[in-house]
Amino acid sequence: MAEVEVLRVFVGPDGRGGNLLGVVRDGASVPGTQARRRLAAELGFSETVFVDDTRRGVVDIWTPSVRLPFAGHPAVGTAWLLGAEVLRPPAGEVKAWAEGGLTWVRGRAEWASGRRTQRFGSPEEVDALPAPPPGEGWLYAWAWADEAAGRVRARAFPRRGDGIVEDEATGAAALVLTAELGRPLDVRQGVASQILTRPHPDGTVDIGGRVSPAP
Repeated sequence: MAEVEVLRVFVGPDGRGGNLLGVVRDGASVPGTQARRRLAAELGFSETVFVDDTRRGVVDIWTPSVRLPFAGHPAVGTAWLLGAEVLRPPAGEVKAWAEGGLTWVRGRAEWASGRRTQRFGSPEEVDALPAPPPGEGWLYAWAWADEAAGRVRARAFPRRGDGIVEDEATGAAALVLTAELGRPLDVRQGVASQILTRPHPDGTVDIGGRVSPAP
């Protein structure tokens, strides 16, 4: 079996939370779409990354069922692991850098199409949602925890039928929400995760967070 490094991405300020990410540095050890889909399903993480060219930052991102053109927590986690200044998933070139103890990447909302956001009246309403809520398709449920400060409470439900009932921390969905609201956000998602975002006038959005090796 390929060697898989497991990280926690978007760890909260208290050291808890973070979404598990599997990274296969030697992507060539798992050739072909079927083998990669099978390994991602066996691992059961929200996403698994196969690094196909370390020098150029070429990466292939898989959920347990589908390949993704871009995803936030895989980009942040892989950039941290490789010390990369750029990643190249199928969606396009992703700038990456370290700043203030966080790892940041820059993406575009159109790279994360299909992630629907829905605002609720309070964090308590978001917390009370069943996992998953009724319905089909990707849902990013959110509410203002402190609108003036840009602090958001969120939960993410892929609803793909592949065993990922709820996503602990979802950078791509936070990117979409940031683009919709047009302001920096401090997103507290899942059990204890934190995602920071910053929009830019050219339509790009920065996504940042803490990364650590999984115990």
